[in-house]
Amino acid sequence: MKVAFIGTGSMGSLLIDAFLRSGALHQSFICISNRSPHKAERIAGRHPGIRIVDSNVEAARESQIIFLCVKPLDFPGVLSEIKDVLTDRQIIVSITSPVQIEMLEQAVPSRIAKIIPSITHSVQSGASLCIYGSRIQPEDRLLLEQLMSSISTPLIIKEEQTRIASDISSCGPAFIAFILQRWAETATEMTGIDRADALYLGSQMLLGTGKLLTEGGLSPEELQRRVSVPGGITAKGIDILDLGLQDVFSRLIDATHQKYNEDLDKLDKLFSEIQNER
Repeated sequence: MKVAFIGTGSMGSLLIDAFLRSGALHQSFICISNRSPHKAERIAGRHPGIRIVDSNVEAARESQIIFLCVKPLDFPGVLSEIKDVLTDRQIIVSITSPVQIEMLEQAVPSRIAKIIPSITHSVQSGASLCIYGSRIQPEDRLLLEQLMSSISTPLIIKEEQTRIASDISSCGPAFIAFILQRWAETATEMTGIDRADALYLGSQMLLGTGKLLTEGGLSPEELQRRVSVPGGITAKGIDILDLGLQDVFSRLIDATHQKYNEDLDKLDKLFSEIQNER
């Protein structure tokens, strides 16, 4: 199975590294293209056998699965470039949330899937969000989910849930890391604990908490009850968090959805321009 990656930036290179590390793909069956050659060369340097091609057209022409790992506003240009070499038997995988499946199906003849990855896949963890277009066949879904299962836990969602699901699974690691950073810095300033020790304790706590909520079968409410004694230290801390976080997550969701909708509007205009040029 030949797989192409068009775009080898942060997430494209992460997926390549993760698939190869897991053994799901072999270097000799991967080809990559990128407008910045040095990024592609860095990946090929880590994984001898990966083929760097000179153009997106060449990457798309010979591959069964084509991962489009470019920025949302670059999609119309890339699709215009490769559409003439695509067939209805190939699978295009978009890893970008604002690009709608309907837009892609109107632009190219191929089978379309949208799979939103997470940085957690670099340690073969986390959920990958899977949304399928109308042309995807059962065997295509099986193929894609087997591939993603090697580095993640695939979760099928509706396209209208993409933004909020991405907030949690893909943006979430950065949000939680930001909270941990602030917590550790404040602990260092107020108590003198070594910052590295505070970060290590927090990281190990997050790892264990994740296992309790998944492998341990505890719900968030159950976990709080197990740790928190009425009138105790944890209960006092939860009271502070409850007061301080009352509208934080509604504001966060409003902000991410506003940016998402702005991107949708820009993409609608770009794809409409392409349709009008035909």
